[in-house]
This record gives sequence, structure tokens and C-alpha cells, in this order.
Amino acid sequence: MNIEDLYKIYRQFPSVQTDSRKLEKDDLFFALKGPNFNGNIFAKKALEMGASYVIADEDLSFTDERVIKVNDVLETLQQLAKYHRSQFNIPFIAITGSNGKTTTKELLHEVLASTFITYTTKGNLNNHIGVPLTILKIKSDAEMAVIEMGANHMREIAGYCSYAEPTHGLITNIGKAHLEGFGGVENVKKGKGELFDYLSSNNGIAFVNSDDASVLALGNQLKKAFYYGSKNGNTKGIITARDPFIEVEIEGTTPLRIKSQLVGEYNFPNILAAACIGRYFKIEDERIKSAIENYVPSNSRSQLIRKDSNTIILDAYNANPGSMKAAIENFAAMKGEKKLLFLGDMKELGDDSKKEHEAILSLIDQHTWHDVILVGNNFAEIKNKYHNFESVLQARDWLKSQNIENAHFLIKGSRSIQMEKVLE
Repeated sequence: MNIEDLYKIYRQFPSVQTDSRKLEKDDLFFALKGPNFNGNIFAKKALEMGASYVIADEDLSFTDERVIKVNDVLETLQQLAKYHRSQFNIPFIAITGSNGKTTTKELLHEVLASTFITYTTKGNLNNHIGVPLTILKIKSDAEMAVIEMGANHMREIAGYCSYAEPTHGLITNIGKAHLEGFGGVENVKKGKGELFDYLSSNNGIAFVNSDDASVLALGNQLKKAFYYGSKNGNTKGIITARDPFIEVEIEGTTPLRIKSQLVGEYNFPNILAAACIGRYFKIEDERIKSAIENYVPSNSRSQLIRKDSNTIILDAYNANPGSMKAAIENFAAMKGEKKLLFLGDMKELGDDSKKEHEAILSLIDQHTWHDVILVGNNFAEIKNKYHNFESVLQARDWLKSQNIENAHFLIKGSRSIQMEKVLE
């Protein structure tokens, strides 16, 4: 079956599912497979659960006219997304970067949705499966689309661009994330830069963080770019308050003053990016202000939680050297006498892992803390004077035994460590 014919079926049944556990009646079930799963073996179950069709790439133990056999299910999913994308003549804004992608995407969605019908990536569905699924959820009434793109190796962003076909894009920042897959910071820069390469080759427009030297260097090579930052740019701003939430003032005929519900100076460029793009699309400042101020972070991203007498900054969705350093420095600058750090290992750093964990320990040593709790083998194998636990559950049990009151906590670590479980 060619893509045009499959698209006709998709138009009849526009809900796509790749997880049989979440299947609903009339869904199109794409039987994806990977190192630890094979959707083909759930094909019959999917039909029994009400799937309209199953797209499979293996010979099945049964025959059914509702099974569509293809050479490669993932490739077919991506081709279908590309075909669907070609039906739209609207801005498709792609977001990538080492840190802050999801927060920037959420802020930008709020700003754009104040004026336009806007579709965006749900959660962090930003990989080779999530990006096409995001595109296929865009309905015909769309006026804007925002697509988050994550990557841990070269040519990944270029692959996403081949079927998302962004018209606009931004790179939040470039840092030491996924070094193991990229093979070094220079390759991170090249890998993230694939978005700007695509925009440059396709008459697209980039929004450039002028406060990040690596992003600025990439942006300066583009013909069509709009800049935002604290010193230079089409959208310039400053931080006017930061404890605990940051407040921002953005230049304009009438200054735009925003009181966010975001913790940490590291969210300043995320706010500026959303404001910059909002202004580019002629959204009124008051709508931009209201959209950003009403955004409340969730999913363990810069969340401020008040629990009994304690104040908790839960920023445990992910961690790399850049985001860890920024979070610790921001926490150190906050008011509060009794401060506790709960930090989990940083993953996917390859040969640089020990060096980067040593650098974080050195940074911790420069400040005074009520207590420091470290979770994971990467921290533990380096000699230090702090509490070290193999698992987050051990750290949780230690915390339960302490009965700590009137304190401030920072909880951060890579996703696989699941540092949020400290609070259970």
C-alpha cells in the first residue's frame, strides 16, 4: 500500500496509537518494534480491542483484511507524518537544545494559543516516534504548530526536519548533554545546528538566543534570524526579581513586565524566547504577559512545592552538567538558611562522566549547605564528604528518618534516577 492510500485510511481513522495498552476503539495501530519490544506480536489483540487497522512489518500468525503489511512500520509512520505535514501551509516552529526545550515549548504554546489555534508536542514526545505522532495529531483547523525535537546523536535533528519541515525554529542553548551519543560538545553543537542548517536551506526563520555563544555563532550564519537576549536582540530583557520566582522586564514602547511562576534564572531565556516569537507573530504584549504569567510548570520541571513548613524545588526530570550547575547556583543564591541538596547522577556523559561529576562536587564545596544527599554510583565512586546512597529509595528512607522542618530542598537528577521519589 502506498502512502497516499494509507493517508486516505488515516483520514477516516485519524487517531494513531503505538502502545497496545493505550489503544482505543478505531485507533490505527502501528506495530513498532525495538530492542526490547515488538508490536507485531500484539496485532491480533489490537484488532480485538477495536483497532480499525494494524500496520505491521512481519508475517503474522493470522490473516485479516484489516492488517496492512509494510516493509518498515517506523519508516511508514514517519512517511505518513510527512504526507500529513504537506497538507498544511502554516508556521511549523521547531524547538531543540540541550536544556529548557520542554519549558520553552510549553511557554510558547501558551503565548501562541492566546491568539491562534495551536497544536504542540504533548509532554516530551520529542524523539523519532514522538515527533511523527505529534504531527499526526495536528487537525485541519490548525493555525500554528510547535514541535519539540530531542536528540542524542548526529543526524537525528536532520531526520526530524525531513518530515516535520519546520518553517521557523530555535535552539534554546548548547551544552554538555548526551555527550556519550554525540561524542563531544562540538558534535552537540553540530547536531543541534542541524535545525538551523535546515532552516537556512529552506528559506526558514530562526530565533536566536544571543546570550548563548554557541547558538549565536550558528545564528550569525543565517540570512533570516531574530535575536533575543539580555544585551543584544530584537527582544531584549532583564531579570528584575528572582526569589523564588523570576520576574522579567522586556524592552518596548511600553516595557513588558512579567511575573512568572518559574523558579531559576535559567528560565529567563525560555521566557524571552516565547515573548520574542509572540511579538514576531504580532501577538499583543498583554496577551503575551498573561500567557506566561499563567503558566505553572509540572512534571518535575522547576516546580515549587510547599509541603508543611518546607519549600521544595523539584527539578528532577533530567540533568546534565549545564542544567545541574545552573540549578545549584540558583538555589545557593536563594534566601533561606537551612538548605538541602538532593542530587542524582547525570547520565549519558560517556568518558567525561567522572570529570563532570567531580566538577559538580567542587561546585557544591564552594557553598554552605545544611546537608547534601547524593544518589547513584557516579557520585559515590568519587571521594566526598556527603551522604551517598545507591538508590533514591534509600535516600527517601533517610529523609523520612530526619523529620526536617523549615527547610529548602533542591531535588535534581537524570530521568533514570527518578529523584522525585524522594518525596514519596
